[in-house]
Amino acid sequence: MMRVSEGTHVRLGSTWDGRGTNFALFSAHAEKVELCLFDSKGRREIERIALPEHTENIWHCYLNDVAPGQLYGYRVYGPYDPQHGHRFNPHKLLLDPYAKKISGRLVWSDAHFAYRAGSPREDLSFDRRDNARAMPKATVIDETFNWGRREPRPNATWEETIIYEAHVKGLTKTRMDIAPELRGTYGALAAPAMIDHLRRLGVTTIELLPVHGFVDDRHLVERKLSNYWGYNSLSFFAPEQRYAKGAALDEFRMTVARLHDAGFEIMLDVVYNHTAEGNHLGPTLSFRGIDNASYYWLMPDDPRYYDDFTGTGNSLNLTHPRVLQMVMDSLRYWVEVCHIDGFRFDLASTLARGAHGFDRNSAFFNAIRQDPVLANVKLVAEPWDVGPGGYQVGGFPSQWSEWNDRYRSTMRRYWAGEGNLIGDVSRRMTGSSDLFNHDDRAPRAGVNHVTVHDGFTLADLFSYNEKHNEANGEDNRDGSNDNLSNNCGHEGPTDDPAILSLRRQLRKNQLACLLLAQGIPLLLAGDEVGNSQSGNNNAYCQDNEIGWIDWSDLGDRENDMTDFVGHLTAIRRRFAQIRSRQWVTAKGINGSYSVLWLTPEGNEMTEADWNFPEGRFLSYVLGPVESHEQALYVVLNAAPDPIEFRIPNLEEYKTWSIVLHTTDDDVDGVPRHPNTTMQAPPRSVIAFAGQR
Repeated sequence: MMRVSEGTHVRLGSTWDGRGTNFALFSAHAEKVELCLFDSKGRREIERIALPEHTENIWHCYLNDVAPGQLYGYRVYGPYDPQHGHRFNPHKLLLDPYAKKISGRLVWSDAHFAYRAGSPREDLSFDRRDNARAMPKATVIDETFNWGRREPRPNATWEETIIYEAHVKGLTKTRMDIAPELRGTYGALAAPAMIDHLRRLGVTTIELLPVHGFVDDRHLVERKLSNYWGYNSLSFFAPEQRYAKGAALDEFRMTVARLHDAGFEIMLDVVYNHTAEGNHLGPTLSFRGIDNASYYWLMPDDPRYYDDFTGTGNSLNLTHPRVLQMVMDSLRYWVEVCHIDGFRFDLASTLARGAHGFDRNSAFFNAIRQDPVLANVKLVAEPWDVGPGGYQVGGFPSQWSEWNDRYRSTMRRYWAGEGNLIGDVSRRMTGSSDLFNHDDRAPRAGVNHVTVHDGFTLADLFSYNEKHNEANGEDNRDGSNDNLSNNCGHEGPTDDPAILSLRRQLRKNQLACLLLAQGIPLLLAGDEVGNSQSGNNNAYCQDNEIGWIDWSDLGDRENDMTDFVGHLTAIRRRFAQIRSRQWVTAKGINGSYSVLWLTPEGNEMTEADWNFPEGRFLSYVLGPVESHEQALYVVLNAAPDPIEFRIPNLEEYKTWSIVLHTTDDDVDGVPRHPNTTMQAPPRSVIAFAGQR
């Protein structure tokens, strides 16, 4: 028998204080809550304790004899009344939403559903089977960790930031220069070979796909697949165990410490918009059985069903103060306990929804804005969801940066050969002021990307016109059909040297534009070595060679562009105007400018030049930020033919020297004088430094 006292409601979850453990669980509509303690293997329930107190809708108790390592779960009593939004079923063991460690894995069976599977009444029926044996359990932990006497954490300014998006397992699973037992784990992220590679690239920030504890959907498990990407969260505090060899939290923090020591920031892709419990016919694993009516958006006219803004079956309701508190507590936990430097919020529009749709003054935004712990971390939104009015690119507050899908679509279309885009390209290369120049926002508001985890890789973008997702088991119906890709004349792999050369060239052009563009660049891990997913543009369930990065071309003279990316990031560091905090301005009455748009003849562009039929040539000069710095002259030629152009004749610059040429690896550095005639080869990017 445990020694039970009332404990406190102040801190949710399980909190060990060195003598015992406090347990606290929020539920506004529960009638009774039981804490269930399990043996060390999670197979046998050894104690069941009714929580004796509830304060402000938080049920709590303190157990003197419970120490770190104790496995536990909850059973919550209340009405099972789906038609009024309540789905309590005490026969189902529930995971603590504040669990810091999860032990065991979910073993699928019909017992995980609160209703009788197969019943003609569907979720209006009631299931009395106990699911505890097949449920993962929360575990009491000791949160202390010795970070050592380390230098201050890296803190790249927003303007210096270059993001590298990667999957924990997929990044290192096939790296032959990492110890086999380490590949695919948290620890492998900080292996010497990986750190060396990141330094060669010149990135500042590693953004990890979800590491919050998640589960694999039943339909995927039955097809021998998994939720590989991790966008199926069940726990917002516990690091996913499958990426660890031992204690996940400590291994994760050790990796963060080593990456910080190497000078890299770590951002997490976080999924607070929905949970793994799915729609009204989904399982009861945690939130649904604890307080369904509080945690989720329910249909106002029929609360049996979920108001789904995410396309996953449910949406978390952050207008509820306790749900908002959980998200804020989670964010602070990852910053304070794990030293995370920033977050990318999946389907972030859902988080800011109110009764009347997306709200720029939502409780979520206001809570983030005033929180001192989050004041100095980087916040990036995926600024859309699938609900009404969900597309909100440019609509987030000034504290935020946003994924700029307009950059992605414009640059894909441009390098795929589409004409009449130079006006749009000019805006994308100079920070997308048409989207973000309001409310005192700066060019860093837009996170530019051409490829990310969702969609084609860069190699596949120029190898496939159609998606090839057959391995997902959905008859190729899943994934986007609108890829804006160009297979260069052949679908898939080829030995044709002309096609291979063109594909390499287009990859280099996209990388060059991404690093030359104002705004924050985001690189997809593996694009630098020509990683392919064989045309799969939705590899969310492919925990195998399709989803893992293929490093076999690392070191290959033709396909490995690691050093090329490193050259681009060096250019970005060299020219402060690429990293400007100010929006560009065209030439004014006094002759000052920060951008000067030029025709191939070297003249300032007129309206007729902007409307040139099928125009594919664009060139411009970015003036220096400081008078002693160099100007940058950029030439983009997406035409299939060479175009002759003149070096700018600007009185303040005596010569121009090439710093980048995507069709010529030998950047000669020879000074070119104003009015010198040159040729921009077909489908090329050239950049020059202007000498005063």
